[in-house]
Amino acid sequence: MNRLGYLILYICLGLVALFQILPIIWLFLFSLKSNREIFAGSPFALPSEWRWENYLTVWEGGIGTYFWNSVWITVVSIILTSLLASMATFAITRMQWKLSKLVLGLFMVGLMIPIHSAIIPLFSMFLNVNLIDNPWSIVITYTAYNLPITMMILLGFYYTLPREIEEAAVIDGCSIHRMFFRIILPMTTPVLSTIVIINMIYNWNEFVFVNTFISSDGYKTLTVGIQNFIGQYMTDWGAIGATLIISLLPILLAFIFFSNKVVEGISSSAVKG
Repeated sequence: MNRLGYLILYICLGLVALFQILPIIWLFLFSLKSNREIFAGSPFALPSEWRWENYLTVWEGGIGTYFWNSVWITVVSIILTSLLASMATFAITRMQWKLSKLVLGLFMVGLMIPIHSAIIPLFSMFLNVNLIDNPWSIVITYTAYNLPITMMILLGFYYTLPREIEEAAVIDGCSIHRMFFRIILPMTTPVLSTIVIINMIYNWNEFVFVNTFISSDGYKTLTVGIQNFIGQYMTDWGAIGATLIISLLPILLAFIFFSNKVVEGISSSAVKG
């Protein structure tokens, strides 16, 4: 490709990037305006007065609690999902047992079940075990529903691992559990980065399960807690914009720091050796 071709390509990519970034810029300006400016002025106009107090308002309104709940629920769910999916995939792909294909098929069936179609059965089950209005009901739900897609991503990578590594470990007297945690699991770091990003996006942005199972403000996450800034007679739209900006930051930072790992993980798990 000649220089003109590269120039056209970079211009096109720059325009695509601009259209991708524009909504974030608009939301940032939105979060620094008053209700009057939002509805009376131009959507892309700079604020006449930069209302940084909108961020202070949402923080004093309890968003710190919602943010912390989102963080720890997301982190715990990702750790459980990654660990359980890795162990299950290791057992299915690297160990010889009769029902491995059947078990894999049962996990893959989960991909065909609409996520929110099980809200009523889950609500009934959690009600019977006293987990309604308990954040662990959210952790369990996220972990279970993310297992199929996580295992599907891991499968291709596990099939490419050379068996000679396991054979050498067994000869050296390594147990199956030590082999998994000390040898196999560290080798899957690239694909685990992809899994972390995918699970983080879903867990961080999920709304319906939290809204259904959680009623106490002390356990709500950001996606549900934002409703507290919507009043019956008046809504502070600037504060809502500030909340959305705060909720976007972890996702943006994750993509900035792990984007290369995501591409590497997807490419490494896409080809079976």
